[in-house]
Amino acid sequence: MISEAEAHSKILKTIQPLPARRTLLLSALGCFAAEDHFARLPLPNFDNSAMDGYAVVASSCRKGERLLVTGEQPAGPDRQLRISPGEAVRIFTGAPMPAGADAVVMQEDVIRDREEIVLNVDVDPGEFIRKRGCDLSEGQKILSKGERIRAATLALFASQGFSDLAVGAAVSVAIVSSGDELMKVGEQLKSGQVYESNSALLQALLKSCGAIVKSAEHSRDDRELLIETIERGLKNHVLIISGGVSVGEHDLVQSTLRSLGAKIDVWRVAIKPGKPFLFGRIGDCFVFGLPGNPVSAFVTFLQFVRPAILRMMGAADLDLPMGPAKLIADLTNGSDRPHYVRGKLEDGKFTPVGRQESHALFGLSQSNALLRVAVGESLKAGEIVNLQLWD
Repeated sequence: MISEAEAHSKILKTIQPLPARRTLLLSALGCFAAEDHFARLPLPNFDNSAMDGYAVVASSCRKGERLLVTGEQPAGPDRQLRISPGEAVRIFTGAPMPAGADAVVMQEDVIRDREEIVLNVDVDPGEFIRKRGCDLSEGQKILSKGERIRAATLALFASQGFSDLAVGAAVSVAIVSSGDELMKVGEQLKSGQVYESNSALLQALLKSCGAIVKSAEHSRDDRELLIETIERGLKNHVLIISGGVSVGEHDLVQSTLRSLGAKIDVWRVAIKPGKPFLFGRIGDCFVFGLPGNPVSAFVTFLQFVRPAILRMMGAADLDLPMGPAKLIADLTNGSDRPHYVRGKLEDGKFTPVGRQESHALFGLSQSNALLRVAVGESLKAGEIVNLQLWD
């Protein structure tokens, strides 16, 4: 049995980013940038009005002054208008500023009198003007390699005229659940059987990472059937096997993988829940063996599988988001492994939820954060703790 840190290190040393690809802009949502990107244009690209009103020369604008309206500039093509002191141009939000104008007075602050306006306020230079490049300068970095591309990022790229982007690889994953006790939803349960739920859990977690789930199959505790199922899954970048990775007589996964030529790099990790964890490789496919208990599968996925998949996709940040909270209850870890306590973060407070056992799926379903309690560590209610957040 090895430590979490050693397992984490071995996995991430083995796995490297897959080759990058180019994709259309709208298809890049949720992907990771494969290179640094820089602005092609300043934002805004020209001085423009921040309000509907009148473009003016501020030095000639005092409360009570009359200005002659000499033209109109809507948003759109620049009409190349010019004004002098004592003049104004009707202007609209986003419209280019006329030459000579250095301020905009809001329409609410004037009285229109046929071809003139009467000012109800004094005007200072620069008022209600968006200066060229005030938001973004040409050549400024807009996204770093390894950053996730979000909806707002796509809008920024569109504003720069990008039609496609270089992004990290699309990672394909197959899931295999194993065990004679598992039944598909909709089938009739017999005594001693349960509905298989880990594949639903893993598919949701994989999709939240941005991975592509190619298949989710179930295998009974039959070596030949397991071999056939695994061989189909090996056509993907990643194969995740849930259950059958412990040391019982009916736990066939490790020996079956070895018979198929697998190189096993990690076997059993000092983590609670989740000790019977496996990581290896067959050909070009990385294989993760997760415990059959759902909470164990969940915790080991977040700690070991998620960062590996993000690395393959080209992500720079592989860690779960972290956040501080006030602990509501005393906690002590008297086991020989670090314990990931499930609980709910709400209003800055963390409350452990439900039975902290590897089968307790209801408690997990009510949780949104993990608290790592080290071996022998005791935490008191009221302490500030640092949580891993997943929801």
